[in-house]
Amino acid sequence: MTNTIRVGIVGATVTQGGSSWGQNAHVPALKALPGYELKAVCTAHEDTAKASAAAFGAERAFHRFSDMAAHPDIDLIVVCVRGPGHRDLVMAGLHAGKAVLCEWPLGRTLAEAEEMAGLARQRALKTMVGLQARSAPAILYARDLVQAGDIGEVLTASLTCVVQAQLQRGPGRIWQGVRANGANVLTITGGHAIDALCAVLGEFAEVSARVSTRIPEWRTLEGAAVPVDSPDSINVVGRLVSGAEVSINVAAVPSNPGGNRIDIYGREGTLVLRAEGSFNTGGSELHAGKGKEALAAMPVPAKYKVVPDGTPSGPPYNVAQAYARAADTLHGGGSFDVDFNLAVRRHKLIDAIERSSATGRAVKVDA
Repeated sequence: MTNTIRVGIVGATVTQGGSSWGQNAHVPALKALPGYELKAVCTAHEDTAKASAAAFGAERAFHRFSDMAAHPDIDLIVVCVRGPGHRDLVMAGLHAGKAVLCEWPLGRTLAEAEEMAGLARQRALKTMVGLQARSAPAILYARDLVQAGDIGEVLTASLTCVVQAQLQRGPGRIWQGVRANGANVLTITGGHAIDALCAVLGEFAEVSARVSTRIPEWRTLEGAAVPVDSPDSINVVGRLVSGAEVSINVAAVPSNPGGNRIDIYGREGTLVLRAEGSFNTGGSELHAGKGKEALAAMPVPAKYKVVPDGTPSGPPYNVAQAYARAADTLHGGGSFDVDFNLAVRRHKLIDAIERSSATGRAVKVDA
């Protein structure tokens, strides 16, 4: 690999509405980092590939993914397509011998995630998964404060993640109403938020959960009704490996969503994390208080901000943080903790939540 990590991205398509996550987050993140070069763009059609490459300043345009994956000028394949398409592209990239970053969720199912992670281990290839909250400065700082015992032993914690429900959708998002596609409020909204919680406090040992679909119908842009079986209300109580008791509420609602918040209560103090948008994309704020002190804003030290000054705020910021933190690993300098193995761990937790809801019983979470 050259000193600059050369990236080929699939799923970053220039659109009028600017709705592509690859376009809105990954492209500006890569542009902000001197150690990366957006070398190539791949889309399904030759004309959109050329248009996207020109718009993003990429040297090469591909409309056949196999050609991009095999090209010697590409070091890292980035997969930003819809969730159901992740598995085939990731497997092809790994078979081509390339490092791969795949957006979250890694697969439609735990089995797909395990298959991809297994091939990466077998071929000793570097991987990254798009759980970018783990690279948010406030999340990194909160994790270190907890591990250093700043608030003492963690007794209990809660996560609230209530977002805006999208009840009318175009063809680019209506497919998410099908639970089998694996991209919904539980896996995406919940997956990102729960991973942020685990990044700070560690993993779950056991969960009891209720997962339901409270809004069973969406509308197309033309007004046609579409049946929905994807979950939109998730409630979990659980115990962490550390022994701390945790409650989780994740939901999508039509009016005045309450946002995202993690409250952590220790023997000696309290930490509160809040985010504009999700912990994955928004700027997280940290507040803390010891004993009977009132909560006060806790500025995040500069060492947790590893991207250059001027990196765009919003969706690109934590994506850029993740790329910057992974650079040494991609150059052969050890492992990056936000990889396909972590993705499998998060899929196992989601699987345990679903099994608990289906059986009405507490479920132990596989390590």
